[in-house]
Amino acid sequence: MNTTNPYCHALGIPVPHLEQAARVPDANSSSLLIVALLERGEPMTLEEVAARFEGAGVAPAERALASLKRCRPARAPIYRDGNRYALDPHDHDTDLWTFRLGLRPPKAPPLTLVRPEPPPLPPPETPLTVGELDQAWRDGLSGAWSAQRTAICVLDAHGGAMQPEDVLAFVRARSRWTLLSAGSARYWRRGAPVRAREDGAWELDPAHDAVRSARQAVRERVATIRRWADLRPDPVVLEAQRKRFERERAEHAERLARMRRVLVHAYPAAAPKAMVLVDVGRRQVRTFLGEEVVQAAGQLAEYDIIAAVDVRAFLRTLHFDPGERRLGELEPPHKTTRLNRWGRTLKITLSMLVRGSCGISRPFGEERVLRGYLRDGKDTKLRRRLEADAKSLFALYQYGRLHGAVRLRWGFLDEMIPAPWVHPDEHTLHDLMSRAHELGVPLQVVVGSAPGWADPWSRARLARVPADESGWRRWMVDEQGYVISEADVQAARLVGPHSTLRNG
Repeated sequence: MNTTNPYCHALGIPVPHLEQAARVPDANSSSLLIVALLERGEPMTLEEVAARFEGAGVAPAERALASLKRCRPARAPIYRDGNRYALDPHDHDTDLWTFRLGLRPPKAPPLTLVRPEPPPLPPPETPLTVGELDQAWRDGLSGAWSAQRTAICVLDAHGGAMQPEDVLAFVRARSRWTLLSAGSARYWRRGAPVRAREDGAWELDPAHDAVRSARQAVRERVATIRRWADLRPDPVVLEAQRKRFERERAEHAERLARMRRVLVHAYPAAAPKAMVLVDVGRRQVRTFLGEEVVQAAGQLAEYDIIAAVDVRAFLRTLHFDPGERRLGELEPPHKTTRLNRWGRTLKITLSMLVRGSCGISRPFGEERVLRGYLRDGKDTKLRRRLEADAKSLFALYQYGRLHGAVRLRWGFLDEMIPAPWVHPDEHTLHDLMSRAHELGVPLQVVVGSAPGWADPWSRARLARVPADESGWRRWMVDEQGYVISEADVQAARLVGPHSTLRNG
């Protein structure tokens, strides 16, 4: 691994070669752009990437440039930096593409399980067992099996007469569909292998040829299932992989939760004369005016994650090198959204997302007013307004962390847009709800508008998390039993000794 390449160093991989990555079947212009940036270790123009494509034999430079422009190169994990394109090595998609393109091995070796060699199947003269029926009927009864053959199998496996209700209960416990019923004996002919005794019980004639045929049919089906067993996912392996994935995800989420985060709001953005730093974990606000802005830039080195609007361009104006720090982009992830099939579009603004997500009617000050405060030296009013703006950004940032998305509401629109500053492994409201249901404890939630700054839990109320019969769906109800809309929740935490697990 080359430590001089910041992209590869952050990902923990050796510097790749574009020639090798181009031979991977999954490779396309967008993914090969990622490889070119990883190979260079710094931002590149599309013309430079196209020239590198030509040198690697991917495509002629002219055709490669046209293809790169068509693939929407400024999508995450790639960001436009002036006329150059930079890579975010901490983005989840970057790590995913390094694996898909063979640039890194699996994070954990695949789990294997040695299947024991199954015992040989008995001959047709040997009665069936319940275990054989469980294997043969694992996926339910075959539609070609008659009611009589089904009864033969059950009676043969139990070795004696049984009441029709007991036979039917045994079958229905293994198959939702069957032709067998408690009155099936009325339709069986004289001399059938199964007959109804005077006490109503069904009795089997083990010497009948149909019994031998039923045994052979069951064991042929068991043999077929065994032949295909190696091609089907093993339940034990799948469960072990699921537990490993959940454990690794939880460990990564804990590492992310321990990172120190700062949210930065500056005015004017192109040449900051005032700057507000919000320590996310401590909920502390520090404001710097005039010459103090230089000191504020130095404070950023204390944090692991820096979030701001157009964060990369902002740090460039401060001449601050983020290094391997994680950056949170607060700009709307989508510039527009389509409203109807006729092509009418809605321009998405940051104010629109704050209003829709956090219920703050006036999230940001007017540019004209802020410019007047700065020109007239009204530092107190400028400070107060910028701190209010920063708290609006903080509310949006926390809402995104809680839900993994932000809310767009405009007219008839009410939809969630993924928040680019949230990693998929971070705990969200869904995780808190699942945890509350498992522990049998309520949640404290703040519903409606964003929590107050001084006492964020002053409007908190208790919410229970029941589950439907399937156990999959989760929802919240308040103390009166009314359903709480998840999208309206602004903050949530577990009650009791688990209250350290929170979001918001």
